[in-house]
Amino acid sequence: MKDYIKKFYESHREIIAYLFWGVLTAVINWGAYILFAAILPFGRLTVTVANALSWVFAVVFAFISNKIRVFESRDWSFKTTFPELWKFVGTRAATGLYEMIAVPALVAIGLNQKIFGIEGMLSKVLVSLSVVIINYVASKFLIFRHHD
Repeated sequence: MKDYIKKFYESHREIIAYLFWGVLTAVINWGAYILFAAILPFGRLTVTVANALSWVFAVVFAFISNKIRVFESRDWSFKTTFPELWKFVGTRAATGLYEMIAVPALVAIGLNQKIFGIEGMLSKVLVSLSVVIINYVASKFLIFRHHD
């Protein structure tokens, strides 16, 4: 059994690492949101500002963890890192926009089933899963390509 687990991990290391660091990125995002929402004095804008700042923190954390731990891009020269960062942020912004459009669109066409009593949660889950897949594929084949 131990050998099976080791072999499974070795053959799926990248995906396991991507999911692990993705969960930590979500924790960073939520933690930063809670922190900023508690300390910012912007009244009605607090939610928007706290959400934007928490997204920035999460994307920076995700970039660093994906570069080092998931896709093992070891070159930190400006020539390599700046294009990786630019493409990473661009991809995350695009999938974020896609999520903001797709969830309400799916709900509007009738995919508004409740999960845990929250209307539209099925749409949110389906779109979130597609975002994870899109971000992984973009990171693997577009952003952190190994230039061996």
